Formats: sequence, structure tokens, C-alpha cells
Amino acid sequence: MKRLILGLCAVVCLFACRKSNEYKTYLHNPELFSQAAHELNTVVMGNNFSPMVASRNYTYAAIAAYEVIAVGYPDKYQSLAGQLNGLKQIAKPLPDSLVDVELASLLAYIKVGEAVTFPEGSLQVYKDSLLKTARDKGLPSDIEKASQLLADSVSASIIRWSKKDNYLQTRGAEKYTVMDVPGRWIPTPPLYASAAEPHWREIRPMVLDSANMFAPPPPPAFNITDKNSKYYKEVMAIKYAIDSLTPDQKHMADFWDDNPFKMNVTGHVMYGSKKFSPPGHWMSVIGIAAQKAKFDYAATVYAYTKTSIALFDAFIQCFQAKYTYNTVRPETVINKYIDPNWMPYLQTPAFPEYTCGHSTISSSAAEALTSVFGDNFAYTDSTEMEFGIKSRSFASFRKAAEENNWARFYGGLHFHNSCIISTECGKKVGNLVVERLQMKKK
Repeated sequence: MKRLILGLCAVVCLFACRKSNEYKTYLHNPELFSQAAHELNTVVMGNNFSPMVASRNYTYAAIAAYEVIAVGYPDKYQSLAGQLNGLKQIAKPLPDSLVDVELASLLAYIKVGEAVTFPEGSLQVYKDSLLKTARDKGLPSDIEKASQLLADSVSASIIRWSKKDNYLQTRGAEKYTVMDVPGRWIPTPPLYASAAEPHWREIRPMVLDSANMFAPPPPPAFNITDKNSKYYKEVMAIKYAIDSLTPDQKHMADFWDDNPFKMNVTGHVMYGSKKFSPPGHWMSVIGIAAQKAKFDYAATVYAYTKTSIALFDAFIQCFQAKYTYNTVRPETVINKYIDPNWMPYLQTPAFPEYTCGHSTISSSAAEALTSVFGDNFAYTDSTEMEFGIKSRSFASFRKAAEENNWARFYGGLHFHNSCIISTECGKKVGNLVVERLQMKKK
């Protein structure tokens, strides 16, 4: 009888241990964090946020998740408090041995991701689902409670800090003034939408000293009459390119289109279609790279955070240039002066041409990612598969950014000079983020 009782106790103990490890295996899987990032990406896409606003969501959410990681693994990761503009300190409860750091990190990501821009509760269904799964796998209620407490404490600090970045003030700021001046940006078809985020340069950067840091040189002077002028040559180069695109060039343009809201027009029928925005595309790339590199949970959060910060500051640097020069889009120039029936391959975004946002943020992200995963990190980007666009493979993140440079030109959206200048600006922003931030301890 005694042997029977001991045997039953052993079985119960083994079952309890298995159940305990089961919830940990689920919550500590780094792909779970990438899934959460995809979920946030999907909610952002559904809300029709501009790429700049989307970047703001991703960045604050990632920082909240990272700060929890820094609490849980102080020997490996260093807090960003005192390193990012305006982030002085982060309130944290006393260390609690019951906290599951990975769970707390995920909960902080969800809480801040939805609180920064859209209504609280937008990610509630997702949160409830993952918690139910964790509970079914044995997550103890005291561990869940302690983890939520840490997540809420860190999230509160990040949310307070986010509210001082001038975002709310720019919502009611004066709109862009459209003027019929040669060379100046005006709305483009088919939406003829107002200029997006003319005050984004007033948002507080994370690492940049100011939006003017790394200011690009002026674009070529508008001159559509002198066929020997640089401007005229740029105009004709993009016209000829679009008139004779190869299948691969079209695929390249489509792959990097990342238009969060495209207005499709067929006769009298108009309907919108959505995809991940440029920063959303790079969020997906981070997950792909982290999985290939077999990063653990903490390292995956680190990768998302560093890259998000680089994307965030790159937008601010770029939009300072955009609304300093207010340059007209190729579509407008060619329609007015050369061919009224000419159309770009892709739909033109609603903001000035110089500099190129996608080229700027992509090269900035590439520098951040290279610092995390190393140079010559080859990968296949399957981000666009869910939108019906086949994957593309790259020898490195920098090669991907270089391709993006050409993709914006082949899309008919930017003069190639703009893409080249933008790529250099983005590299400078990315390098600054890499040089200034002390995140992963040696």
C-alpha cells in the first residue's frame, strides 16, 4: 500500500512539473512576442494609421516590453532610462520572485501598444486568448498577478513619457497650405488627400538631438524647361523607367509598396485596400530574422526595440526635410508639363517628394538590424505573402535597404536623387542609434 501511495505521489508530482513547464514553454517562446508584434501591426493597419503614427505605436510598445526585460535580466540588458530623450526614470515594483518576466514583457507590450494611439481594449481579445492558453497550460494565478503588476507599473511610466512627445499638440496644428507654385507639392490622384503629418518634425525624437540633425542638402532646383538641368534629367529618367518596367522591377516596387491604404478606382467604383505600412514591414523582418537566428525571448525584444527606435527617429529626420522643401511629386510635374496621361506604377503617398520616407527609414532600420544580427545576415522576406506578393531574398539588411531605394524609383514615387540622399540620411540616423544606445551588456 505504501509503495502504491508513493507511486501515485510521484505521478502527481511529474504531472504538476510537466504542467508547470508547459506554460513556461508557451510564454517563453520568442515567436510568441513576434506574434504579438504581428497582432499590433494588424490592429494598426485596420485603423488606417499613417506610417509615422504606426511607428509611434510600435516604438513605445517595444520600449515598454524591453524595460521589463531589463528588470528581469539586469546582468544582460540595460534600461533605456537616461538614454532616450525625456525618459528620466521608470517606476518599478520591488523585485518579486513570482514574476514571469516574459509574460510581464508581453503584457506591457500589449498595454502600451494600444494605449499610445487607439482606444484601450483594442487588443483585449488577443490578450484574453493568450492568457487563457497560458492558464490552460498551468499558469498559476499568483504568477500571473505578479507579472501583471510589473507590466502595469512599467507601462504607466512609458505611457506618461509618451504623452510629452508633442503628439497630441500636433493633432490640432495648422494644416499644410496648398499653393499653386511651380515645384511645390500639391495633392495627387486619385484621393487628392491633404498633406499627411506636416508637423511630424515637431515630435520629440528618441535619440536625435533635433529634427534638423543630419539635414540633407537642398534638392535640385525646379527647372522643367532646361533639358540640361539636373531636375529635368531626373524627371525624364523616372518617366522613361516607368514606361519600360521589367517584371522584376514591378515585383520590386510592389514588394516595397507598403501602402497602408490604397484607393482602387475601376470606372465609377472606388474601394480601399490595406497593407502593412513601411515600418510595419520592418516589424515583420525583425521577427523573421530573430527566428532564423534562434534568438531567445529577451534578445528578440531587444531586436524589436532597437530597430523601432531607429525607425521612429528616421521619420522625424525625414519629415523635417519634406516640409522644409515641400517638393512636388513626379506625377504632378509629368502630368502638367510632359504627358497628362502618365501615371506612376504605384499610388503616390500624400506628402512632399523630398526626401523619401521609405528609403530613409529602411536604411536606418538596416543599420540597427545589422548591429543586432551582424552584417551579411541573409534572409528571405515573406512579409508580403499575406497580401498576395511573393517573397524576396536578400544577402543582408543593407542590401534590402538598397533595393528599397530602387523600388521607390520604380514605383514612380521619387526621383532617384531623392532616394540616394535619403538612404545616406537614414544610415546616419541608424548609426547614431547604434552608437548612443547602451542596451545589451557584454
